Amino acid sequence: MSLFLIAALPFLGAVFPALLIRAGRNAAASAAGLTSLLAFIGLMLHIPAVFRGETVHASVDWLPALGLNANFFLDGLGFLFAAMILGIGLLIILYARFYLSREDPMGQFYSYLLLFQGAMVGIVLSDNILLLLVFWELTSLSSFLLIGYWKHLPEGRQGARMALTVTASGGLAMIAGMLILGHIAGSYDLSVILQNKAAIQASPLYLPALILILLGAFTKSAQFPFHFWLPHAMAAPTPVSAYLHSATMVKAGLFLMARMWPVLAGTPEWFYIVATTGLVTMLLGAVIALFKDDLKALLAFSTVSHLGLITMLLGFGTKIAAVAAVFHIINHATFKAALFMTAGIVDHEAGTRDIKRLGGLRYLMPVTFTIGTLAALSMAGIPPLNGFLSKEMMLEEAAHTIWNGSHLVIPALATAAALFSAAYSFRFIAHVFLGPKRDDYPGHPHDPNTGMWMGPAFLVGLVVLIGLASAKVAGPLVATAAGAVIGGEKLPYYSLKLWHGLTPALYMSLFAVLGGAVLLALHKPLQRIWNALPRPEAKVIFETLTDAFTRLSQGVTEGLHNGVLTRYAAVMVTFTVAIAYYAYQGGTLGAPSRVVQQPGLLPVLGWFSLVVATLFIVAKHRNRLLSLVLIGVVGLVVSMSFNYLSAPDLALTQISVEVVTIILLLLALNFMPKETPVETPVLTRIRDGAISVVAGLGAGGLIYALLMRDFAFPTISDFHLANSYKGGGGTNVVNVILVDFRGYDTFGEIIVLGIAAMVIYALTEAVLNSRVRAHLLNRTPDLPQAGDAHPLMMVVATRVMMPLALMVAAYIFFRGHNLPGGGFIAGLVAAIAIIMQYMASGFAWATERQRFPYHAIIGSGVLIAAATGMGAWFNGMPFLTSAFGYIHWAPLEEFEWATAALFDLGVFLAVVGAVLLALESLSRFAWQPGISSEHAMDINPARDDADKTGTEG
Repeated sequence: MSLFLIAALPFLGAVFPALLIRAGRNAAASAAGLTSLLAFIGLMLHIPAVFRGETVHASVDWLPALGLNANFFLDGLGFLFAAMILGIGLLIILYARFYLSREDPMGQFYSYLLLFQGAMVGIVLSDNILLLLVFWELTSLSSFLLIGYWKHLPEGRQGARMALTVTASGGLAMIAGMLILGHIAGSYDLSVILQNKAAIQASPLYLPALILILLGAFTKSAQFPFHFWLPHAMAAPTPVSAYLHSATMVKAGLFLMARMWPVLAGTPEWFYIVATTGLVTMLLGAVIALFKDDLKALLAFSTVSHLGLITMLLGFGTKIAAVAAVFHIINHATFKAALFMTAGIVDHEAGTRDIKRLGGLRYLMPVTFTIGTLAALSMAGIPPLNGFLSKEMMLEEAAHTIWNGSHLVIPALATAAALFSAAYSFRFIAHVFLGPKRDDYPGHPHDPNTGMWMGPAFLVGLVVLIGLASAKVAGPLVATAAGAVIGGEKLPYYSLKLWHGLTPALYMSLFAVLGGAVLLALHKPLQRIWNALPRPEAKVIFETLTDAFTRLSQGVTEGLHNGVLTRYAAVMVTFTVAIAYYAYQGGTLGAPSRVVQQPGLLPVLGWFSLVVATLFIVAKHRNRLLSLVLIGVVGLVVSMSFNYLSAPDLALTQISVEVVTIILLLLALNFMPKETPVETPVLTRIRDGAISVVAGLGAGGLIYALLMRDFAFPTISDFHLANSYKGGGGTNVVNVILVDFRGYDTFGEIIVLGIAAMVIYALTEAVLNSRVRAHLLNRTPDLPQAGDAHPLMMVVATRVMMPLALMVAAYIFFRGHNLPGGGFIAGLVAAIAIIMQYMASGFAWATERQRFPYHAIIGSGVLIAAATGMGAWFNGMPFLTSAFGYIHWAPLEEFEWATAALFDLGVFLAVVGAVLLALESLSRFAWQPGISSEHAMDINPARDDADKTGTEG
């Protein structure tokens, strides 16, 4: 089975439980189980290749220019983790079917679980670090959904937020580290990065990359000081806890450290950061676990301790330590999943997981007692169970490891951690199952049905089997996975057997077991001392920090984002000017290579008019009508400048846009006050004026510098000039760019234009159904109104000009591919011709003669443009690739025809429809079919004494 399919199956299968829940709980569970089973079988099909030491690859180029490829690979390490994720996932699905109550939305649970499973499988199979980062963040999001599954519980919601905050923050750091690593290696493919150990460790960026990547791994795997989120995640349902703590989520950080071991390990920085962090976490988690009365809390902190153990082994940087780490990953997954499911059974059947309210359950729950005891003994490192084997390997490596010149630090602390580990494991057995039966259990303890104990029983069977025959059962998998961790080098000699003679590790182990028994016997007085000791609460610290950062961010946000647009503009422009000045100071600007030309009288007059109009806009901007007229003058001068500078297409577009926008804005001003009120203090206006002057001078200086210098490299315009006719079939370069070279941009722009027009329509529609329209119709004009709203001369002139204007629009449209023009300009000209009818004859008269709704015109334009683009697919070409050629239709002469003309037709229709829909939307404030102005007054009883006159439009 393809690696792509294995990675995709959980995501695809996540849909079915949510859909099938209406068919029953069994249907939803079966769909989830079948999905995981298919992915697991597909993974198992690769066993022969993986165990031969081969690496299975699957690759699809996505964005190769950015180094983003959908690459997957499967080696021994990836196989180990994928097998744990899918295998234990199957057992969790079975367990959850019987654990969750009827009130729990089971379909939702299984959908979340499969999303989480897919994200984890994606991490362990990814061969591209950018793709790995995507899956990495998906695990944070999906685990947030799982931990907060019981949304009615405050601790569930808090645990989910805490897990997301910590792991996602670490993920952000890891993104930066991975990008640095890819930069050093020159590739973002893991298979390439893992071959560049020398270059990576010799780089000055090695330490920053290492720290950032380890932040991601430590937060995900709950290493000190980020360990606190994992125990709070126990607020999730027990199936989630069992899955998180054994095979997923927290193991992702271990996987990352193991995966990057070949290129990051072996340096003093790696040893002191990773090994020390793991050692502290192992000891701290074990000590805290001993004094937890909540059964899941005890197991949660034990997970923290064992994660620290594995981290410490990986931090040692030796090959045999890597082997021990891989072996303990397997063993921990088996006994920890079994233990959490056992805790869930106890909670489910006894009604509590408070250890102080338990005891004597071996008589009432013999099956659960057997499963839990064997798993806990393995966790304590008692032979002949599998936990003993990997614990011995850990202690053996610790005994030979020197920390800062000391031969005792690591062996002593590792032994102490093992001692506390044995103590809390013994407590799990003694305080839950041993002792006399009680008569005050909250529930009625009894062994559950087979569906709940089958999964943990299977795992405990592996615990025993691996312990008794580890070389045969786990040996090949350990060797294959460890070989991948150390980069395919030859493995050192090691032996997975119970007896290695009288070694230092055996004495350390014996001391830990005996010491654990002593601690259990002294638990009550030690508990009192522990409770009396002052110690920082991680939860309180986390909440204090998050509250402080929240207040800080709120203060910054409210200070900057206060709703004042001038402040936003001031901040943005100031920052832009500062960055530009910094770039100018640090850059090199050559001497001018061009001379200033002597302008004629006409350009000087145009420039003078532009400056005067601009200054008057600034001085008289509160007079809205005068400002609008002056803006029209500025637009006219700009269009003349385009024409003077040999840009007739831009000149036509500018003048057409000016006419349309000025008309629409004049119509909008009809419903607004004529004067803009003063809303900003004098100092603010002085500040804004100073910023504007500096920014304007800077922009002008930049333009002047560009105009005075030749470019030493080819510009994009050279390409367009050379390929306009050859590639697009047109000599009008501007039009060919719009409808061919950058047709996709134009396609998006007409969609945005149509959306904007529809938004205006929707807003005005909402206003028309309110009391605002009545107020507008009944307002008293502040200036005398003309006696004749529609002069006859204007009516006759516009109706005569209508066909002429449309003919001009058609002429501009058809000539656009080779001469100045095109669909956009033609659309504006046609829209102006129709707007003239509205102005001359009134909105009512024009609307009665409207044959096609403007919404449909916009939609037709977009559809025609899209159909033209998709037509290229039938020729095996990319979307919007145009074709052109010469056609001869008698009696016409031979002429050129390009498919881009159809695309231009779509642009034409979209522009016409958008402009006229906006016009219609604004004009409806003054007239609406079926509602006279008198009736409008009736729906506004607050204005009984209003002027009874109205206008048609």
